[in-house]
Amino acid sequence: MRSQSLLVESLGNGDPAVSGLAKALAGEVASLLKLELARLSVADVQPVLLDVKQAAVYLGRSEQSVQHLIFEKDLPVVRKGRRVHLHRSDLDAWIEKNKY
Repeated sequence: MRSQSLLVESLGNGDPAVSGLAKALAGEVASLLKLELARLSVADVQPVLLDVKQAAVYLGRSEQSVQHLIFEKDLPVVRKGRRVHLHRSDLDAWIEKNKY
């Protein structure tokens, strides 16, 4: 808020109309930025570990083909009990390895 006041003072140069307009504009920009930052912080969080179904969507393949890649040990997995997860960076490495 302090930088907002300094900006308004420098733009106003003593003219109350310009100062009022600058203050209103700065307040509107600040509120829009707060809304956008709140929206982005929630929507852009993506998990690092994906299940087989999510990995299949990520790779653009079927679940069966991802399961086959796991069985053939082409894709490393993280296991916790019966749950199988694939690390996003491992999927990216597999994509890079299979580019030609």
